[in-house]
Amino acid sequence: MIPIETVAQNGRVQAALTQFPERVAEMVAQAIAIQQIPSPTFAEAKRAAYVEQQFAELGLFDVSQDELHNVYGRFPGSQPQNHAPVIISAHSDTVFPAETDLTIRQEGNVTYGPGIGDNSMGVAGLIALVEALQRCEIRPLADIWFVANVGEEGLGDLRGMRAVVERFGGGSIYLVVEGGLFGQISHQAIGVSRYEVSFQTAGGHSWGNFGQRSAIHELGKFVAAIDKIKVPARPKTTYNVGVIEGGTSINSIAQSAKLLLDLRSESPGHLAALVAEVEGRVANWQTQTDVQIEMKQIGSRPAGQLARHAPLVKQAVAALGHVGCEKINFIASSTDANIPLSLAYRAVCIGLTESGNAHRLDEYMDSTQLPAGMGQLLLLTLSAAGI
Repeated sequence: MIPIETVAQNGRVQAALTQFPERVAEMVAQAIAIQQIPSPTFAEAKRAAYVEQQFAELGLFDVSQDELHNVYGRFPGSQPQNHAPVIISAHSDTVFPAETDLTIRQEGNVTYGPGIGDNSMGVAGLIALVEALQRCEIRPLADIWFVANVGEEGLGDLRGMRAVVERFGGGSIYLVVEGGLFGQISHQAIGVSRYEVSFQTAGGHSWGNFGQRSAIHELGKFVAAIDKIKVPARPKTTYNVGVIEGGTSINSIAQSAKLLLDLRSESPGHLAALVAEVEGRVANWQTQTDVQIEMKQIGSRPAGQLARHAPLVKQAVAALGHVGCEKINFIASSTDANIPLSLAYRAVCIGLTESGNAHRLDEYMDSTQLPAGMGQLLLLTLSAAGI
């Protein structure tokens, strides 16, 4: 990799860095245009079509979609045969259902709207980076592939990024872009295991069959049992019941109920131990009569990490320093970077600006740091791709 200081001395790079502050309104407008297209996980086709059109209009090569609706576009390098390709990705899906009110509200530098930071700004950042490379006639040595991928949120199980990594392999360098999280570098991927736990009972009438087992009551007892599990603060290990469903009516003893359980840890060993604890509680229920319980895995995000002293991480730090970020945080997180990191490939996840209330209807993005975030992305990209 080329040192950030060397990249920053290039006159065309300096020109691009100078122009980012002048284009904040344009970049925010692009993020809003993307945000206005509903893109729930498993239904990203409309947003993918828009991104594909943008990539084509920008003049990227080999623009295409795969069967999942990942969108690809290649910015050609001058010596691709001698340099590993750089894959810059941002997930195009959101947690919000298609019918969500996507109305935008702006107050100064702050834009409010579901999905505006996570991850409409990330996808807009890809487009802005291509524009900067084109405008300032910057020619990298390696091919740079821009990818808007699906399936990062919810039960998408990183399916989009799995396909991306399968396509480009271990010789590539992966830069994962989030709209928020400026000043944070994620080079450690936490492991995540997700399960659906379902309960079945005979059920009945709330008055006439009072005393018979209820699937909902059994589910409640199970959640209480999960809540008693002791997990370490370090390495951070967590559990969460995020969804519960079941029952027929207020005056029916429920015959069926289910919950969705999310288990996480920075340590694969501690995650395995937590899964075993939960399985033990399921086994306790399986010994009881008049109730059936089933635990089915519905998602797995593998853990992995790139050492803090690895060249890619060091250059990510240097890029943030060059654009004036005074406080850099190293975080462990669950992102698209999980897939390449779990395979010991070179990957980091970085952010473009500051945002808050992610996964809430009152989500917001503050564009104040956007020029610095884009500068960081440009410098790190060219450090990896060469110039």
